[in-house]
Amino acid sequence: MTWRQIHCWLGLVAGALALVIGITGTVLALDPIIAAWQAQPAPADLPVATLAERVSATVPGAEEIRRLPSGDIVVFSFDGNQARADRIDPANGQVLGAYQPSATMRWFKNLHRSFLLGDAGRISAAVVALSMLLLSISGLVLLQRRQGGWRRVFSRARGTGLQRIHVIAGQVLVTVLGLSSITALFMSAVTFGLVTTEPDTEPNVISTVSTTAPAPAASLQLLQQLSVQDLRKLNFPAADDPEDTWRVTTAQGQGWIDRANGQTLAWQPVTTVQRVQDWAMVLHTGESAWAWALVLGLGALSIPAFWVTGLLLWLQARRRVPRIANNSALPQADTLIFVASENGSTWGFAEALHAALVGAGRTIHTSGLEYFRASTATQQIFVLAATYGDGQAPAHAARALARIAQEPVTTARVAVLAFGDRQFDAFCAYGQAVDEALRAKGWATLLPMERIHQQSAQKFARWGEAVAQALGQPLAIDYRPRLPATTELVLLSRQDFPGGDGQPATILRFAWTPQGWTDRLRGRGLRHFAAGDLIGVLPPDSAVPRFYSLASGYQDGFVEICVRKMPGGLCSGYLHGLQPGERIQAFIRPNPAFAIDSARTPVMLIGAGTGVAPLAGFIRDNRRRAPMHLYYGVRDPAQDYYFGPEIEQWLGEQRLSSLRTTFSRVPEGGGYVQDALRRDADRLRQLITDGAIVRVCGSRPMAQGVAKALDGILDSISLSVQQLKARGRYAEDTF
Repeated sequence: MTWRQIHCWLGLVAGALALVIGITGTVLALDPIIAAWQAQPAPADLPVATLAERVSATVPGAEEIRRLPSGDIVVFSFDGNQARADRIDPANGQVLGAYQPSATMRWFKNLHRSFLLGDAGRISAAVVALSMLLLSISGLVLLQRRQGGWRRVFSRARGTGLQRIHVIAGQVLVTVLGLSSITALFMSAVTFGLVTTEPDTEPNVISTVSTTAPAPAASLQLLQQLSVQDLRKLNFPAADDPEDTWRVTTAQGQGWIDRANGQTLAWQPVTTVQRVQDWAMVLHTGESAWAWALVLGLGALSIPAFWVTGLLLWLQARRRVPRIANNSALPQADTLIFVASENGSTWGFAEALHAALVGAGRTIHTSGLEYFRASTATQQIFVLAATYGDGQAPAHAARALARIAQEPVTTARVAVLAFGDRQFDAFCAYGQAVDEALRAKGWATLLPMERIHQQSAQKFARWGEAVAQALGQPLAIDYRPRLPATTELVLLSRQDFPGGDGQPATILRFAWTPQGWTDRLRGRGLRHFAAGDLIGVLPPDSAVPRFYSLASGYQDGFVEICVRKMPGGLCSGYLHGLQPGERIQAFIRPNPAFAIDSARTPVMLIGAGTGVAPLAGFIRDNRRRAPMHLYYGVRDPAQDYYFGPEIEQWLGEQRLSSLRTTFSRVPEGGGYVQDALRRDADRLRQLITDGAIVRVCGSRPMAQGVAKALDGILDSISLSVQQLKARGRYAEDTF
């Protein structure tokens, strides 16, 4: 069983009980905070002897003084036959009022510790604690895979909104839940006698029998040496038992004192197991440490969010796995399609390919990559493999490479289509590993491996054309991605630029209709977005969206994009034909790996052409005046200097710290943007040394040229673009 499966099934099976523990834990975390706020603690240097003397004078019949974890002093006594418990002001021994623990908190404690079921409930709670420990360990392993390594476990979460909430809740939970689980297991072991905390024997002490008056509390040497800050409890000798002793319990141990002469009869240091139990109690409950109790409360509050988002992600993945129509048995199929998908989206591409091949008259079998094998009837094999996290296999395909290595080779030809995200260092690494395993085993090649970035429908369509050519027959691949609900946007304004080489561009600004909270609960309306996120636009008569980087954030009150008109471009032509007042249908796709945190870290923004759009959005949103430096390349400032007036304004407002421009089609224009980087090499090295992050947006060749230039610049300080990517300091958005 893989870590992913362990994590999934533990979360689903133990989730409901963990939800109870999480909610009750959140409530119980408030108890130490409230108690500490209301407490009347003793002065730090007050001796126990002085406190005992004051209590003896003000509380007749006192039998025990107890210092609560909050610092409050409570005295237990008998008034006649009536038991009493009173809070005491340690400064003068005066009674502050009756002490009565909260019945509500007692009920929540019983629910938290035993589900109100006694011993059976305590056993269940222990089992849940063990499950939560395994859930923490498996979650930590999966978190480092998803985030790209152990060094990035607590870095910014990536993915959809639901995925980010789940990851952030996991980041909060992983340490707190792990500690809580370990301490809960230890305390359960103490409860059931599996671990003994008390010493094997107690000292055999008997107070001296004397007819003289007992020594006053203030004269007891041991109590004079002990501070109230260290006190757990002090038991008075029974008035009707002349052989009874004083007994004091502290964090360091227990002492027995002769009631007649005040001498210390015995001292028993606390055992190691007792110390462990004390720490376990603090770490699990937050008692005597209100700041940690606040952390525990936040951690416990994350459990419901973690469980609910995990359940929704699991259901979402199950819904994304389609039921393949006309799925023939493997031995009879001439074409096999094997799929490796972490969240189910790759199955949609497999379904489209399957349907197209069936329509072309072929017999097809489609299944998960973990079932990889071929028969004598097999002619072609297609592998559609997505990469999870830092080059990992999707959970269900964890052992697929080993299976490929064991399966005998047939005459079938193989093509691998790899899915991934360029923002991750190991872009399509698992698909590449599958392709290399197949080649190493000796399988014949139908097509070279192809990579698809962010589930691009356009790239998949082009790959489908290559498949049709390789098979020597037409294929009608109709891939229709499952899209989120769209929102109607109204064009407010447009700025047109002539551009060059017959490719004009325009900056389009849209408005959307504000949605009420009921619409948002139903998933309607435009979700919150930030500059650098993507907007998916559906052109008329097309189910395939085109994505554009946003030059604005939700707080700006408008949606802004910069679009170059591409020859034969369906969506770009549609957008260029819009006039103010006309409407489009669109939705937001988060692009968190490209986002910029609102810190004071220096930022290097590098863009060319319409790629400046999200960078302009970052600058527009830089209300805190963080140091931002823009390197911006266009062909001709008279034709394609997008956002020029705004950039000059932001320079004046200090939202942009510096600007370097290049104009590649103008004499003495400075060449390309990478040339500007080389001219600024010393400054760039200093910025990177100071911790600057880098964001690059533009065409893929431009981004490659920038990376090459920066590698040359950073070589003298033993850094590279790849190292910056690994540390989360470098990201690209390319087209």
